[in-house]
Amino acid sequence: MQLKENVTPDDHSQGPEDAKVTLVEYGDYQCSDCGSAYPVVKRLEERFGKVLRFTFRNFPLAEAHPMAESAAEAAEYAATKGKFWQMHGDLYEHQTQLSIELLATLATKNEPDAGLLTEALVQQTFQKRVITSESVAKDGPRQMSGNPAVTSIDGVLIMLPAALAARTLRWPFTS
Repeated sequence: MQLKENVTPDDHSQGPEDAKVTLVEYGDYQCSDCGSAYPVVKRLEERFGKVLRFTFRNFPLAEAHPMAESAAEAAEYAATKGKFWQMHGDLYEHQTQLSIELLATLATKNEPDAGLLTEALVQQTFQKRVITSESVAKDGPRQMSGNPAVTSIDGVLIMLPAALAARTLRWPFTS
């Protein structure tokens, strides 16, 4: 199956555009399986370097994770400061403590005035960006309803439990 949406400059991506393999994750900052996938992806990026391009799309499951959408919006806010990947890492590293107060604290690393993030969350300034990313996942193949490691490797959809991902994701790099 192919992804409905290709990776675009609007996506959050690390690695060269012409990398041999592109890995796309639809993730939720409050999902424990996504949290388990985070260090796996970091290891893949370190191991495969310029061979891998990693793209992250927000896919918060707000019904199951009440802080997921706010965390995704905080990441989008950080992106406007050029700090998406720093916030992305901070959110996963503090996943079990997610709260509005923590989001504001993490935002101060990127913006001295944490009130700006709080205001953006209250006004849902970045909600459209998160919903757009979420709708891409829901409208895509298999009507994705969960995460993670809801991933795509070069446009081919793969739905893997995070523990299995570490072993399985080696195959595109070794052939």
